[in-house]
Amino acid sequence: MKSKLKKPVAIVGYSGHSYVIIDILLNAGRMVTAYCDSERKDKNPYHLNYLGKESEVLSSLQSFDYFIGVGHNGIRKKIHTQLAEFLGNPINAIHPGAIISASVEMNHGIMISANATINPLVTIGQGVICNTSCSIDHECIIEEFVHIAPGAVLCGNVKIGAGTFVGANAVIKQGVTVGKNVTIGAGTVIIRDIPDNMMVVGNPQRILQKEEQRKWAA
Repeated sequence: MKSKLKKPVAIVGYSGHSYVIIDILLNAGRMVTAYCDSERKDKNPYHLNYLGKESEVLSSLQSFDYFIGVGHNGIRKKIHTQLAEFLGNPINAIHPGAIISASVEMNHGIMISANATINPLVTIGQGVICNTSCSIDHECIIEEFVHIAPGAVLCGNVKIGAGTFVGANAVIKQGVTVGKNVTIGAGTVIIRDIPDNMMVVGNPQRILQKEEQRKWAA
């Protein structure tokens, strides 16, 4: 008879964001035992074993399921792409306290935190983060490697392009399309479509010009 025992989990990237992921996995009944990072961390609150840098320990990682504990969309995508080629896709990390409709379609490498609500007919692409207490209403489409920050609200039929960051407590009006690689500031209220590669802040929304974007990034 084939064993139904699940592999232990290794976390790729070990810092504050990954602590939330580890807690999700533990609450979901998974055993998290190891981490990969560019260096051994002095702070190790979950007492995980250090395997080494992920690109140098691929053979060791084959003994684990893995999840990428990196909040930055671009870096997460790069690591995901590299590791998936050799190890297959990462698992999902879904908190048992999240409310998820049975009709939601999910890819892989997805994080869904405690108290997140995801309503019917939502589609979630690979590598998406649905952070603590976010609300995603009916028929939204969230493309790959998006980060929906804590408390953000997506009303129905919203589309979020790949690589976009939706800041904490931002609100996006029903039917709005947000382009790829957009950054939406915390508390921003989006009432109109946003093109690709923009930075948006304020209530109501205001697209920052390039010189303003540089100040925000500094």
